[in-house]
Amino acid sequence: MTTALAAATDAILGTYRRAPMELVRGAGVELFDADGKAYLDFVAGIAVNALGYGDAALEQAMRSAIDCGLVHVSNLYRTSPGERLAEKLVEHSFADRVFFCNSGAEANEGAFKMARRWARLQSPAKHEIISLRGAFHGRLFGTLAATDRAQYRMPFRPLAGGISIAERDLGELEGLLNAETVAAVIVEPVQGEGGVRVMETEFLRGLRALTKERNVLLILDEIQCGYGRTGTFWGYEQSGVTPDILTTAKPMAGGLPMGAVLMTQAVADAMQPGDHGTTFGGGPFVASVALHVFDRLSDPALLQHVTENGAWLGAALRQMAERSPKIRAVRGLGYMWGIDVTEAAKDIVARAMDAGLLVCSAGEHTVRLLPPLVMSRADLERGVQKLAQAIG
Repeated sequence: MTTALAAATDAILGTYRRAPMELVRGAGVELFDADGKAYLDFVAGIAVNALGYGDAALEQAMRSAIDCGLVHVSNLYRTSPGERLAEKLVEHSFADRVFFCNSGAEANEGAFKMARRWARLQSPAKHEIISLRGAFHGRLFGTLAATDRAQYRMPFRPLAGGISIAERDLGELEGLLNAETVAAVIVEPVQGEGGVRVMETEFLRGLRALTKERNVLLILDEIQCGYGRTGTFWGYEQSGVTPDILTTAKPMAGGLPMGAVLMTQAVADAMQPGDHGTTFGGGPFVASVALHVFDRLSDPALLQHVTENGAWLGAALRQMAERSPKIRAVRGLGYMWGIDVTEAAKDIVARAMDAGLLVCSAGEHTVRLLPPLVMSRADLERGVQKLAQAIG
């Protein structure tokens, strides 16, 4: 490591254990370090870079967005790109209204506020939010209280009140969902950080029925599994369950920071001017780029590509598991997979990196795969081969 790079690294707060190499360039579905080594990318910036790297159309969308001269004006004034994007999101979802922000954690924090604002109009005592075992909803105070990871939570206690974690069990939830006190339940259709656990259709449908019966909002966190990653544009389409609120973020703007909260009219009606806000959310530059990304990722041909190749990837991973005693389970769908292994996932991540493959973890013993949605079958095959070598 050069002295200059070491100094730059020392200047950044050490909240991540960063890989040792310096990435300097990307092309297609590969990244390159300062020494020229290529890495096949099965991380995609943690599910952000759905279109890969150096995508000509995405780059042109960014140039066009800057050419108008409006990068930011605040939400005190109207601009067209955010309004057009909101209309597209409403047309392609259950929602009636959209709130833009800058990240997934912000989206979930906003969803919690909106749920409580709606709930207090139903009953003065109605405020509790329930998340599920294995959940990851963010690292801010409200979302951290809804995140089931002890090492993230313990140093920051006491956490936000009125938020609890329940088992992924309808029987337990039936006993917890008090109509007078519970405002909302939040669930990821596919838990990402929690080990890539796909919520069963029967569970989601039962939870939706229970929340409707108890007058409790259902929030779906699709920050990682939405925007085409499962093979449908929204993860909830897999089960046919529609929520009251949905949060999304990661791939929305092609690597630029953006998040959103989608909601029904009933939730929107509870929110009044001044109840919530954002300085940057839905600004003209980022929203212009997000319009292009939306059109690309909602394309039926792209979704079919993810569905078909995702099925192939799942079959290949299960065949690998049958051959290797070091693999205990394989879970996922589309371009989102988790592999439970017998050794520390970080050791496999390191060996894969040495072999020119980037993968990440989802817990101590789960290797997570999140390739760009444009990745071809041939590159998926190449990655599976490298992963098999890394697992041994």
